[in-house]
Amino acid sequence: MLQYIIALVLSLALMLLLTPRLRKLAIRLDYQEKPKADEERKIHTEAKPYLAGLGIFLTFWVCYFLILRDFSMKSWLLLLGSTMIFGVGMLDDWFKIKGRDLKALPKFLVQLAASVLIYYAGVRFFGFTNVFNGSYILLPAWLQFTLTITWLVGVTTVINFMDGMDGLAGGLSCISAGTLFVVALAKGSTYSAVMGIVLVGICLGYLKYNKFPAKILMGDAGATFLGFMLAIISLDGAFKQATLISIFVPVLALGLPIFDNIFVVLKRMKNRKPIYVGDTSQIHYRLLSKGMTQKQVVMFLYLISLSLNLLAIIIFMAQSYTPGLA
Repeated sequence: MLQYIIALVLSLALMLLLTPRLRKLAIRLDYQEKPKADEERKIHTEAKPYLAGLGIFLTFWVCYFLILRDFSMKSWLLLLGSTMIFGVGMLDDWFKIKGRDLKALPKFLVQLAASVLIYYAGVRFFGFTNVFNGSYILLPAWLQFTLTITWLVGVTTVINFMDGMDGLAGGLSCISAGTLFVVALAKGSTYSAVMGIVLVGICLGYLKYNKFPAKILMGDAGATFLGFMLAIISLDGAFKQATLISIFVPVLALGLPIFDNIFVVLKRMKNRKPIYVGDTSQIHYRLLSKGMTQKQVVMFLYLISLSLNLLAIIIFMAQSYTPGLA
């Protein structure tokens, strides 16, 4: 357990150290989100500095290599893939700061390429255990590839879409990372457990400065990086050697952003709107329009996420200790 305590304390300390300094740097460079009167999704009425995403990225990989000391090809591919996600996110943030938008297709292609790297690093959905006879069902390669890429791109996207309110995406990511840590720990997956607890520390450190009213934002760079790493941790931990029942554990752990964005996509398709164009159909905007304050919305969504994550842990524990399901 000492390793995990060190990982938590180190990631938290680094974020608390880096974030205020990155805030000052962003203000000095005028690397800030500026409110637009004609953009309904923006709830900030004053400029907010970005660059917390840089702290999230650096903290994660410093902790990863210091604690795990793994310099294998798999680690370098994970670093390269996540750097691609972070890099295109930074580019997207820069475009937004300049009052423009980076097209959806280049972002998608980079996320797709990064996800393929992760697949070839060996982080993939191989199959599941049949709960009735205990046999392992290995999926065909094409289905492994399709499910892995869909999961990686999908989770990256839904976490980014939830980053529309102070403290929301960071808090939801913290809750999900905590659940994935517990599952990885129970499965004896040291690497995934370390990565999960490092994300918990990072999110807690970030939330100190991002809770309402936020002093700094992580932008697309930070949100997509968090989503990408959560997807990797679940594939390498919760999904590994999963049964047909425990497959639902990571889905529930990330349930709120997943289910909400499925609703959003279906609604946009019904209204014949492009699914990649942002609007106010996410649950936090809908709750805000009902008269709830930002703090109330965030706390309400935290409670929903906590409930789904507790259910995920209960399901995992039940199938682990029930004869015939483990």
